[in-house]
Amino acid sequence: MNHGKKMLAPIIITILLVLYYGGIIALFVFEPGIPFGAKLAMIIIPLAFCGVMIGVCISRIKEIKGGEEDDLSKY
Repeated sequence: MNHGKKMLAPIIITILLVLYYGGIIALFVFEPGIPFGAKLAMIIIPLAFCGVMIGVCISRIKEIKGGEEDDLSKY
């Protein structure tokens, strides 16, 4: 079965959010005058969000490939 169209939306949203969080990271890396602790926190938190988003996307792709295209049908 080809589930390409159904996988397209989660992949696009994941890419957009990873780029957004990457922009936030770049903003704080290159912004002078921010204390190191705050800079470190504002780098680690978006990195964690990126990791979670990628994990959720992988999980969603596995669901789609497994035949669970509609999560709402379970409820």
